[in-house]
Amino acid sequence: MKKMFLLSGFAIFLFSSCNKNLPDVGGTAAEKVANEWWVTLDQGAQADVFGLGHFKIATYNTSANNDTIWVDDLGKGWQVKFKAKADYNNLTIAASNAPNEYYPTTVNLTDGKILLNAGHTKSGNVGDSIHMKLEFSDDPGTIYEMNGVARTRFAEDDY
Repeated sequence: MKKMFLLSGFAIFLFSSCNKNLPDVGGTAAEKVANEWWVTLDQGAQADVFGLGHFKIATYNTSANNDTIWVDDLGKGWQVKFKAKADYNNLTIAASNAPNEYYPTTVNLTDGKILLNAGHTKSGNVGDSIHMKLEFSDDPGTIYEMNGVARTRFAEDDY
């Protein structure tokens, strides 16, 4: 009986000592607009103006963790990486003469928005959509549109 009592006490101690009281680390300020996206680069009625097909871009928080995000085409489109202002309540993004981190140009981003459940993935599933108009200082006056859908990370949705 004494052994059973000691064994039960040890088991209770062992299981209760594994209970961790971890803090909630939360997320970043940009989590509502941060994602990877499959997009095309269009010009007016001409879709996929450079024949790039769908390519991946990313929107993510800066180290300041405030209302500024990175917009990064990962070197696959126009080769741009720049900071933009985000309105997390309205899911909009904008930039004016933002320095490009990949080469010495600037970028204007207007009409940037994320539309919840407004897009369709490659396999036909509903997903968030992204839209923005871009003007690059090395092609002034030409407005490009970047349109796409959130990356699901399912193989059937990757391009």
